[in-house]
Amino acid sequence: MPKPEAGEALIKVKAVGICGSDISAYRGANGLVTYPRILGHEIAGEIVSIPENEKNLKVGDRVVVDPYLYCGQCYPCSIGRTNCCTQLHVLGVHVDGGMAEYFCHPASMLVKIPDGMSYTQAAMAEPLTISLHGIHRGQLKAGEFCTVIGAGPIGLVAGMIAQEYGAHAILIDLVQERLDFATQLGIEYVINASSEDPVARIAEITHNTMSQLVMECSGANTSIRNTLDFVSHAGRITLTGWPKKETSLPTDVITKKEIDIRGARTSAGEFEEALLLIQSKRVDMLQILTKTITLDEVPQTIADIEKMPGKYMKVVVLV
Repeated sequence: MPKPEAGEALIKVKAVGICGSDISAYRGANGLVTYPRILGHEIAGEIVSIPENEKNLKVGDRVVVDPYLYCGQCYPCSIGRTNCCTQLHVLGVHVDGGMAEYFCHPASMLVKIPDGMSYTQAAMAEPLTISLHGIHRGQLKAGEFCTVIGAGPIGLVAGMIAQEYGAHAILIDLVQERLDFATQLGIEYVINASSEDPVARIAEITHNTMSQLVMECSGANTSIRNTLDFVSHAGRITLTGWPKKETSLPTDVITKKEIDIRGARTSAGEFEEALLLIQSKRVDMLQILTKTITLDEVPQTIADIEKMPGKYMKVVVLV
């Protein structure tokens, strides 16, 4: 049984999502991960103990965990952009995560789960915050066109959020099955970049304006380069995907179009909105849930996802 340090709560884990970063940690392909390491950063649970001076939460409360530990002292932290902390530690990457029966976490980084929401739904709030953060960084407005590259969980949810915000979502991928799934979710436009010209199709959809916001969620170098062709003049690009190597970009295009390019790393202060979107089903995260499993099934499931990623969208572990 872990023992909480000063300012920490003890959490009985109830549900934890499996993320793509967990798969890369399993592969040994994430250079930030140190080993041995307990995975898991998409966590929902129940408070077992909490410091007495914590006014907003109490023992027995159901909570989700903000998994991005920040120092509170550096420049980014001083302006509220704690996700950019120069000493950022992520659960399951730099420190042990929540794929365990119990774990400890700063009480100030717990968010209460709304009444009536299941632990499965709550554990899916963290990936929703990633998509939200990319949309927020891109300052998406109602009526605009938002092209999202990558029909994985983050890209699919970004498209759902864009439409909830009153924008028109265009989702691009190379795998038709994922695009068919996106259509089932209600995504307005889908483009298979392996069988049609995405630049021409976006021009057709937008009446030659192109997309005011392009959100890159795949991390593929080619896709990052393509954002400059998909975006409108005076448009914005948010880079959410993590490329494995450097991308060469034609800066003359950036200047000519006067494009705003912004990184979008993890999230900062977006859990409350994420939970409200889930509770109201304005973004129904259960639609992308592949299945739930037990803690004992985690090792084999992660191995299966590593071998056959196309079979899985989102998996939640019920502890």
